[in-house]
Amino acid sequence: MKGLLRRASPERLATVLTYGDIELDREKRRVARSGRPIDLGPTEYRLLEFFLEHPGRVFSREQLLDSVWGRDIYIDERTVDVHIGRLRKLLNPGREQDPIRTVRGAGYALDDRFAKAEPQP
Repeated sequence: MKGLLRRASPERLATVLTYGDIELDREKRRVARSGRPIDLGPTEYRLLEFFLEHPGRVFSREQLLDSVWGRDIYIDERTVDVHIGRLRKLLNPGREQDPIRTVRGAGYALDDRFAKAEPQP
């Protein structure tokens, strides 16, 4: 079973997810950006982990609620906006490029241009 998962979606089994200058270590439950540690709350951590597993793909608020919070819980869709805002604030304390892209009328994505961007001095 692990072999099938590894071939189908290796990011689900990886212990460290990296995208651009963001690194998420699943075993240690630590996140860093450009080597700087970032303290995320549990929901922001799961949200970032989900985005790192599916970079570039746009997810609606409903899809994010189902995938990050779970299907058995009722939470207002605008809750996603609050947690996206918190995640952005923690990931972008200075003038760093925002890795989360808002797609008007569709949802949010981990910006595929972010991984290719040159780091700013």
